Amino acid sequence: MGNEFSTPYEGPTELLEGRDIPSIAKYMKSDLCKKVFVMLGAGVSTAAGIPDFRSPETGLYSNLQRLNLPYPEAVFEISYFRENPLPFYTLARELYPGRFRPTLTHTFVKVLADHSYLDTCFTQNIDTLERQAHVPGEKIVEAHGSFADQHCIDCHARYDGAKMKAAVENGDIVRCEECDGLVKPDIVFFGESLPPLFQRMIPRLREADLLFVIGTSLKVHPFASLTSLVPESCPRVLINMESAGDIGSRPDDVVLLGRCDEVIRELARELGWEEELDREWGKTEILVPLEALRKGEARVEEKVSAEREEAVAAKHAEPEAAGVEAAVEEEEKRVEAEVEELTEMIEKALELSETLSGEPSDTKAEETKSPETSAPGPTLATGAPVASPPGKLDERASPDPEPPKEQQLKEKEKL
Repeated sequence: MGNEFSTPYEGPTELLEGRDIPSIAKYMKSDLCKKVFVMLGAGVSTAAGIPDFRSPETGLYSNLQRLNLPYPEAVFEISYFRENPLPFYTLARELYPGRFRPTLTHTFVKVLADHSYLDTCFTQNIDTLERQAHVPGEKIVEAHGSFADQHCIDCHARYDGAKMKAAVENGDIVRCEECDGLVKPDIVFFGESLPPLFQRMIPRLREADLLFVIGTSLKVHPFASLTSLVPESCPRVLINMESAGDIGSRPDDVVLLGRCDEVIRELARELGWEEELDREWGKTEILVPLEALRKGEARVEEKVSAEREEAVAAKHAEPEAAGVEAAVEEEEKRVEAEVEELTEMIEKALELSETLSGEPSDTKAEETKSPETSAPGPTLATGAPVASPPGKLDERASPDPEPPKEQQLKEKEKL
């Protein structure tokens, strides 16, 4: 695409006297330089304390592990946002305008506008630091969207900025007042179209007299492709910690490696703008109370912790339920076995008792019971025992029954 790094051009320059800061300043002061374009990347905002997306260990992606994301990029996927907006809102609170101060480089873009040089500032950043540096809004093109505005993801109704800011700082998830859909800042998520303004402003690059490319690795397209759209005669100046794209392959390309703010200050000094730059930067003090930010952090942390606990509980709920059911079943089996064992012991104890007492079976024992120990007979309705018929004695109660007649005759014969 013309943006991969190629062999540096070592021939003579055409418009510039050299490939250094004094040569750039001299060219800017000439009548040849009227329209300056600027491309800003994440490296410009890192000096403000905002971590970029791709730097190892300091990037935003690597700081998202505590949000229990399936993968870091999910925080910027619209489908995941619909299911779970909390991770994005947590991240949004960390990046929300008002927490960070614009850098000298952001302010330099504002000074370019003040001196009527700036045509357009294309930025990859979503932090709105260009706006906070008072760069004119009509000259800013936020290629990946920003926190400058917010809409419902369903009905696309606009949401009030002050309410949105208060909700994000409090750790609250915002719902649309029209349809109750989720509201998010106008940041371009993966799979979403780039802002229409970005598409409309691209052709203006053909009019560029000078292009500054600051703090970007030029690895994300289509933003990275913008450098190839300026005229071949247009000087391109890369200010970055390392080489990027194909800048350096044209006669008037200048590569200035180093920290953005340090290089910009040196350029401002050559232009005679250093005092103005410091004065304008002094107007960008952060106005958000630190205590309010800390309270918001505590509320967000509580919500993140609560969500983490719910996720863990849900993950283990099913195995725990199965474990409880198995435990109940095991306990029922144990009780049943104990009852069976006790029943068997009682039966054996009864058999042993009968053997030791020598008592007859239940039927014979009933026949030999004495009157005192025998059970009462049938009872009347009143509960009194039933009496024997008149003239008869209870056979069980007769103490001396009369001997049979045959026995009496034998006794007489003996006499």
